[in-house]
Amino acid sequence: MARPKRISGSYYQQQKELLQMELLKVQDWAIENSERIVILFEGRDAAGKGGAIKRFAEHLNPRGARIVALGKPSNVEQGQWYFQRYLTQLPSAGEIVMFDRSWYNRAGVEKVMGYTTEEKYRLFLEQAPELERLLIDDGIRLFKYWFAISRKEQQARFEARRKNPLKTWKLSPVDIAAQEKWEHYSEARDKMFQLTHTTHSPWTVIEANDKRAARINCMRHFLHHLPYPEKNKKLVKLPDDTQVYSPPYPAFRRRADDKK
Repeated sequence: MARPKRISGSYYQQQKELLQMELLKVQDWAIENSERIVILFEGRDAAGKGGAIKRFAEHLNPRGARIVALGKPSNVEQGQWYFQRYLTQLPSAGEIVMFDRSWYNRAGVEKVMGYTTEEKYRLFLEQAPELERLLIDDGIRLFKYWFAISRKEQQARFEARRKNPLKTWKLSPVDIAAQEKWEHYSEARDKMFQLTHTTHSPWTVIEANDKRAARINCMRHFLHHLPYPEKNKKLVKLPDDTQVYSPPYPAFRRRADDKK
């Protein structure tokens, strides 16, 4: 399948602003109806998660929208139930919380880099769907997005970070190892999808080689699935299913971006 043409800067700016206006409608609706919304942004290193979150939150009222990007667990947190530090960040009534990586760290980087035991990894894969069902049954609206990039695109983004003094902080030893462990990350991702992609809490894959398109498509998908008033239905229609889809990966994607 031919690689999709990247969208232009002018089209991106126009669509982004219109979609951000819709996000403001969502925030007003969430506050008025005491909605609680959680969005998980996951994906490989340099997939564009942070950039997408930035555009989601750019014009939202910070009193009702939070970004959660937890660092390495403290000594105290390491002695707690694994999910505990994430649960303290869940939204109150009227809040939207965006996780820049989430409890799924255990299914990805912790598994691949050997930061957790096999027993804890397997227990996580059993408990995550059960926990998410509890959250959803209690009224939380949960969205799980996986930003997917190719090996070549990831390498190009790492090189760009190396050359930009303002972005070198984004390049960690774990990032550098990501290319060497590409297949291991692919296996971990597939296992995660297999065991945590459920009818009550599905994953949505966002093709992210084009950062601008990924941001717009993620916003559209999110907005499409919320029942807020005065929705611009034409604007927030579902993106093309070659760009946004549910796991497992379709055949074209595996051939294009999971090859060794």
